[in-house]
Amino acid sequence: MAPTLPEELVLGAAVAATAAYAVANAALRPKSQLFGRTLIAGNDPNEVALTYDDGPNDAATGELLEVLARHNASATFFMIGRFVRQRPRIVREVQAAGHLIGNHTETHPWLAWQSEKVIREELRACNEALEDALGAPVHYFRPPHGARRPAVMRLARELGLTTVQWNVMGFDWEPIGVDGIVSRVEKGLTSVHGRGVGANILLHDGYDRALGADRSSTVKATARLLESFAREGRRVVTVDAWS
Repeated sequence: MAPTLPEELVLGAAVAATAAYAVANAALRPKSQLFGRTLIAGNDPNEVALTYDDGPNDAATGELLEVLARHNASATFFMIGRFVRQRPRIVREVQAAGHLIGNHTETHPWLAWQSEKVIREELRACNEALEDALGAPVHYFRPPHGARRPAVMRLARELGLTTVQWNVMGFDWEPIGVDGIVSRVEKGLTSVHGRGVGANILLHDGYDRALGADRSSTVKATARLLESFAREGRRVVTVDAWS
């Protein structure tokens, strides 16, 4: 007959497992506020922010700027430092078009699992690249994959960065095409609208592994979404409207 563990040990193990799950969930769940306040959206359900990660990317960012300009819409771009260093001209074009630019780390690691030294350097190096290209400081930061822990939040604050997450995803990293992206976004919009908050939409104009990614489906989906926003009377804002 197997020995029976004392009840207090069993209870302690259960509590520890529950706590570990809660911490891991908070590290990856975009809307969690367990580790400190993150900027997600405002309280006006008619406001939407289009946000694009992993650029700049000469295969898509320029086309995206054209679509946004046609609709007189401003977006938020979270850029990877190593690509900023290779394509500073595109960064300046995004700035000149009136869009908001933020830090998306130097190399796009999972920050929740990194040392404080690595986290600090990832944020610092990206800030440096962006500020060299723009001639102005940046104030917003999105952790790759949304992954963070208290040290990530603290180090971002020390560098003057507000951490930004999202509440609607286009899943445009999957091969779902324009219709699939639009469908996913519309489903998310319905959900957040029902909760009486604005929509912070996660899309991508680049790819974290290399320049040149094909994001044509995202560009076309953006055009369709902007057309529907105009019909529905939604206002397109950049995330600093919610600071």
